[in-house]
Amino acid sequence: TIGSWQVNVGLMLTVVLCLYGSLLISRAVQSIFVEEVFPRRGVEKGAQISMSRLMHYAILLIGFLLALATLGVNFTNITIIGGALGVGIGFGLQTIVNNFVSGLILLFERPVRIGDYIEIQGLWGEIKKIGLRATTVETFDRADIVIPNSDLVANQVTNWTRTNRLVRLKIPVGVAYGSDVPLVIKILLECAQENPSVMSSPEPQVLFRGFGDSSLDFELRVFLSDIDYRLIAQSEILQEIDREFRLNDVEIPFPQRDLHLRSIEPPVTEALSESSLSNATKNKEEETP
Repeated sequence: TIGSWQVNVGLMLTVVLCLYGSLLISRAVQSIFVEEVFPRRGVEKGAQISMSRLMHYAILLIGFLLALATLGVNFTNITIIGGALGVGIGFGLQTIVNNFVSGLILLFERPVRIGDYIEIQGLWGEIKKIGLRATTVETFDRADIVIPNSDLVANQVTNWTRTNRLVRLKIPVGVAYGSDVPLVIKILLECAQENPSVMSSPEPQVLFRGFGDSSLDFELRVFLSDIDYRLIAQSEILQEIDREFRLNDVEIPFPQRDLHLRSIEPPVTEALSESSLSNATKNKEEETP
């Protein structure tokens, strides 16, 4: 006897069976929905995982309440304990509760889903798991990053694949002053159109962006059907552009800078003048037959 409770082996076994039974029922229900119901309804993978997770937690909660009822716990007392826990949460567990609520928002609103490519704070990665406290993101270097759910809800997150996997690729190109502009535009368009990863609709586009410090600045814009081909297609197009520029004598310039020396000591000025004169004389002698 513990206070007003009378605990025996049979009662404890009943509680264990309630908890274990709820776990088995949860697994069975998830298996039925994932293998039979969801495929027939055409539910996407991210929605399947979210709904399965919610069903799991709901069944476990029901099993836990049944176990408490079996023990004869007065739910009025639980309400009082819950109020006390609420005060404690308000003081010391704000972050945990914030992440928990944010996890529910992610599961219901679904701004990000399993398998989406996201960019957050300059990092790219694929969402592998959305939990109630944190979300696991795998970077392209195969490193796992655990991000609190509140960061995904409160901060700006770029989701590259939320509606589709279509992506636009922008490739800046600079050529030397004096180059044939129509020829450069033609070469860039041909290099893009010949790449198998580039979509024909929308068509590739070349823009003359302006006059740079040492180059004429162009930008090649193409659309890819799948973001997975982004870096590979960029590398292939750049290689083809370099090859065509060499064949057509289109020069990619080096940065050019003019150096002005304002304060120079007289001996240095005389040495520079003598060096220039000697170089000029030497060049003339070499040109003379």
